[in-house]
Amino acid sequence: MRYKDYYEILGVQRTATQREINHMYRALAGKYHRDASKRDVEEDGFKEVSEAYHVLADMEKHAAYDLIGTKWRNGQKFKPPPDWDEGFMFIGGDNEASDGVDFSHFFEAMFGGGRAAARARQGETRGADPDHTAISDLDLENAYQGKHRPIAGRDHHTKVLIDLEDAYRGAQRSISLRTPIIDARDRVSLTSRAVNVFIPRGARVGQNLRLAGQGGAGLGGGPDGDLYLQLAFRDHPRFRVDGLDVSLCVPVAPWEAALGATILVPMPDGSVEIIVPPCSTGGRRLRLEGKGIPSNPPGDLEVILDIVVPPADSDKAKAVYDMMRQAFTFDPRAGFYSGLFMMEEPMRAF
Repeated sequence: MRYKDYYEILGVQRTATQREINHMYRALAGKYHRDASKRDVEEDGFKEVSEAYHVLADMEKHAAYDLIGTKWRNGQKFKPPPDWDEGFMFIGGDNEASDGVDFSHFFEAMFGGGRAAARARQGETRGADPDHTAISDLDLENAYQGKHRPIAGRDHHTKVLIDLEDAYRGAQRSISLRTPIIDARDRVSLTSRAVNVFIPRGARVGQNLRLAGQGGAGLGGGPDGDLYLQLAFRDHPRFRVDGLDVSLCVPVAPWEAALGATILVPMPDGSVEIIVPPCSTGGRRLRLEGKGIPSNPPGDLEVILDIVVPPADSDKAKAVYDMMRQAFTFDPRAGFYSGLFMMEEPMRAF
């Protein structure tokens, strides 16, 4: 995927006001319109300009785009920074500028999945409510003047990261949220606020926590919208999560794997003793039922054995390894070369 520098495409500075962005888009759109005879040549350029405007003219997308940072260049290979949109509040929904625009892979990766999911959730929670139909400028003006029915506030959505340990125990957390606004200089910026959230025991990836009345403000006496927190786990140095199942690699000595052993294994909420069966091999998976994320039924904990070989860093250690070499008729590569093309002379690896 290639990075899109929307500011460069529109020919504006990163400090440009919304008025300047609108002015430059109209100028470029007019240029492409005048060059209609070169439509086949200019079509890709017009699509790029339209996409750039669709992002920078939209307060929400504009602010989210700025979160990526400034170190990227237009056309550079790009991978979104991990959890770049954590705590960023958005409403979702398309506007008229999207009509007929064939968006790039970059746009879809940055603004497609999460926003579409938010729109789906919003439709599920608000679709049957006549107070959450499209709101026109006249509706807003009448609501401000108290001349119209009350208008409920919009629902807001954000992704928040929690620790795996919170899902095992439950926790009370203060979470910082960032909201896009148009400031007094007519530029998009972010304002922050903190909310206190109870993380329930058994929380899982993709789960939504609803905070009633924490979304957009209502108008004309209408109720405030709700805030939906979509949960995800922070990367953990030991554990990996797959749905309700949790896994981790546990180092074992060669003799523990060969002869069997009882070892202590850490868990997100404590520890547990497990039996390593004799003749275990590296990568063997031992499943502990019901020790994953609490639920009904709970997930499982999978222990993956990682055999760690002691270093031959002393004469005594070298002697032991030499005794093993003579005692075993063991070929670790038996059958490994079957069907492979072999070189006539060995090569030295560096």
